[in-house]
Amino acid sequence: MPEGDTVLQTAKRLHSALAGHVLTRSDLRVPRFATADLTGRTVLDVTARGKHLLTRIEGGLTLHSHLRMDGAWRVYAPGERWRGGPAHQIRAVLANTAHTAVGYRLPVLELLRTRDEEQAVGHLGPDLLGPDWNADTALHHLLADPARPLGEALLDQRNLAGIGNVYKCELCFLARATPWLPVGGLPEPTAVLLVTTAKQLLEANRDRPIRTTTIGARPRTPGAPALRARRPSENLWVYGRNHRPCLRCGTPIRVADQDTRPTYWCPHCQTGPTP
Repeated sequence: MPEGDTVLQTAKRLHSALAGHVLTRSDLRVPRFATADLTGRTVLDVTARGKHLLTRIEGGLTLHSHLRMDGAWRVYAPGERWRGGPAHQIRAVLANTAHTAVGYRLPVLELLRTRDEEQAVGHLGPDLLGPDWNADTALHHLLADPARPLGEALLDQRNLAGIGNVYKCELCFLARATPWLPVGGLPEPTAVLLVTTAKQLLEANRDRPIRTTTIGARPRTPGAPALRARRPSENLWVYGRNHRPCLRCGTPIRVADQDTRPTYWCPHCQTGPTP
């Protein structure tokens, strides 16, 4: 699932494949920009801002895209078969003599003036993986509405940019609070640590092919030895582990929707209201 770490990885792949090269093909398959032709222009830069991608192109243009739940950019060599999905799911094609970048299932794709980028990303809070990161500002934003459920506050990109549903669930587990706990119910030291931990987790995974939040953990289930190697299926504490034992206490993990998103928690390790 695309979150701040995977979006940053995508930006790096696109930058490596496109930046500094002249476009030999440009195909934006959305009605508003279907006639736009970027062929002959040089790609200057591809950067991530939270969960947004900004591809800056010669002539003061920026191609803004967002992956949301299942969007993806794939990079292919000349002659390589495109494997990101059926053709009708392709929303963008950018190519040079060495690489072709194909955007699949992009729910947001717009061409705008680079000087107007703030219209697309100016609402975002401090970027957990960006140069504008400021922990104090992020904490202030997160606690601004004390009655708001913690999970919703973490997902709000206006508070801090880069957290998606996976990290929401994992951070709530590490804070030992349910995602439905009003954010004002967090003890101040826990709230401070939560913001710090969010930064640490995304930094630790910014270059990992498989996201891991149980780094350094010693997971334990009933009847298992206290020390054992972590299995690949134990890369996450709670996300995707419905009915499976909690890696900390062994209690079955539960799942319920929060704002239409599947939300996982341990009823023993996490305190606070639940559905």
